[in-house]
Amino acid sequence: MATPKDDAFSLHSAADSAVHLAEAQHSEHTTAYAQDDASSLSAVAPQGHMQAQQQEQEQETEDDPYDYASDSGFDSGSLLGDETDTLASSIMHYRMENGRQYHAYRDGAYWGPNDELAKEILDFAHHMYLLTLDHKLHLAPVKNPQRILDVGTGTGIWAIDMADQFPSATVIGTDLSPIQPEWVPPNCHFEIDDVTLDWTYPEEHFDFIHIRELFGCIPDWDFFFQQAYQHTKPGGWIEIVEHSVHPISDDGSQGPDHFYHTWGETVIEMGRIFGKSFTIWEEAKDRLERAGFVDVVEFTYKWPVNGWSEDKKLKNIGRWNQLRLHEGIEGFMLRLLTQVGGWSVARAQVHLAQMRRELKSTKTHAYLPGTVVYGRKPLR
Repeated sequence: MATPKDDAFSLHSAADSAVHLAEAQHSEHTTAYAQDDASSLSAVAPQGHMQAQQQEQEQETEDDPYDYASDSGFDSGSLLGDETDTLASSIMHYRMENGRQYHAYRDGAYWGPNDELAKEILDFAHHMYLLTLDHKLHLAPVKNPQRILDVGTGTGIWAIDMADQFPSATVIGTDLSPIQPEWVPPNCHFEIDDVTLDWTYPEEHFDFIHIRELFGCIPDWDFFFQQAYQHTKPGGWIEIVEHSVHPISDDGSQGPDHFYHTWGETVIEMGRIFGKSFTIWEEAKDRLERAGFVDVVEFTYKWPVNGWSEDKKLKNIGRWNQLRLHEGIEGFMLRLLTQVGGWSVARAQVHLAQMRRELKSTKTHAYLPGTVVYGRKPLR
C-alpha cells in the first residue's frame, strides 16, 4: 500500500513572527460537565438499573461506533487518543500570521486561515455550488444513505444541510479546525482529523464520501483515494468537487500577457513547492478510476470571475465569485506567497491588489473551470 508523502515544504520550518492565540477550552469544560452529571446520576439511580443502562449503551456502541447521541457538533472525546491528551487543550491555540488566524492542529498543513472572514468566504462558496448544481447538495445518485463522510468540512455547512436532508443518516464532517457550529442536527457530528494520514474508520463503512475544495491540501491523491475506496461500502459513492485556480477565457479576451495568467501560474507554482497540487479538478476522474471506482461521471462547470456573462445564471454566479475572490484572495494566497514562496508581505500585498483591480473589469471574459466527479465502489 502506498504511504503519504512528506510535505515538500514546511510552512513553519523557518522562524517567523507568528504567535499563538489562546482561546477558551470548551472541550475540557464539556468533559468535566459530563463527568459531574454521571456522578449525580449514579447517586440516585438503583445499581441494577445503572448496570443495565451501561450494558445497553455498550451494545449500541458495538452496533455502530459512530452513532453518537450528543446534539453537540463538537465532541471533546473525539479529540483524545489519536496523539496525546494535550491535543484537546492545544487544538484551539490558534496561530496568528500577518493579522490572520490559522489552525493549530497539524500546524502549517493547510494554507488558508480559519478566522471569521475565512469562514464567511467558505459559506459564499457553498452558496455558489448550490447555484451551480441547481440547489442540489450532490450529483451522485445516492439513495437513502445511512453513513456519510464530509472530508474537509470547513464550516460544516454542507454536512449540516445533508443531515437535515437525510435525518436517518449519520453525517460526520472532518477538518483540521474546530470552526463548526456547536448546535447542529443530532445526526451531524464533527471531528478533528488529518485525512492525509491513514484513516481510522471501519473499512467498507460509508455509503457516501464527499470531498470539496481540497485543492492544495493533499500530498498524495492516489493514497487519499485508496483510503476512500477502502472505507466506502460496496455499492457506495464518492464525489469530489473542485475548480481551477487559473482563469481562462474562450473568446480571446484574456490575452497571453494578462495578469490572470500570472496569477494562475503563481498559485500552481506555490502548490508545487508546497508539495500539494492545485490541479486536482482536471485529474479527479482518472484518479478515481485508478483507485478502483466504477461508473465514474465527470460534470464540468464554469465560474465567471465577475458578472460579465450575458447568461442569467452565470452572471449571478460571477457576481458572487467576484465578491468571494475580492474579499478572500488574501486568505487564499498570503500564507503561500510569504511562507512558501518567500515573498515579503509588501510584495504579496501588491500582487493581491493587482488581482483585485483586474476583478473589477468586465472586458475580460475570464472564468474558472471546474468539475464534479463521482463514482461507485463495485459490489462484490
